[in-house]
Amino acid sequence: MIELTRQFGRYGYRRVAALLRDAGWQINDKRVERLWRREGLKVPMKQPKKGRLWLNDGSCVRLRPEYRNHVWSYDFVHHRTDDGRAFRTLNILDEHSRECLAIRVKRKLNSIEVIDALTDLFILRGVPAYIRSDNGPEFIAEAVRDWIKAVGAKTAYIEPGSPWENGYCESFNGRMRDELLNGEIESVRSSV
Repeated sequence: MIELTRQFGRYGYRRVAALLRDAGWQINDKRVERLWRREGLKVPMKQPKKGRLWLNDGSCVRLRPEYRNHVWSYDFVHHRTDDGRAFRTLNILDEHSRECLAIRVKRKLNSIEVIDALTDLFILRGVPAYIRSDNGPEFIAEAVRDWIKAVGAKTAYIEPGSPWENGYCESFNGRMRDELLNGEIESVRSSV
């Protein structure tokens, strides 16, 4: 349990208990919590509830997904390799199923790469009703907006400085950074 806590610093006792069960231990959450506290490990603070995404009269502030291929969202994650060279990943998600549809990785991604990734997905899965993104230059480029309009989808840009409006994608990006990108660097450093 302590080794898993060192390896996955942001995990709480419930996720550590799930990892222990996956490893073959027969243990429940209550026992892990008791041992967790006995060892003096800190249980991460609960995140405060987010504000409502709709108004009192029932009108929606933010478009909510109602079915598969209704709303897709996409965003970039910036990271560096162990030698310090930067790369970007373009993550595209279906907000209803919370499924990651594609991850495109390159040293430099521009609006043409965004169109290329979306084209591949449109061929495989069909055209979504809406595509949500932030207001980055690759997403608001005229070529991207014109192309999305030409294929029959609509854009749903979030307000500048409001990443919580693209919450599904931001949550995925954070987990990908914690569990894949940062974890991969730590495991390489510990094996050297």
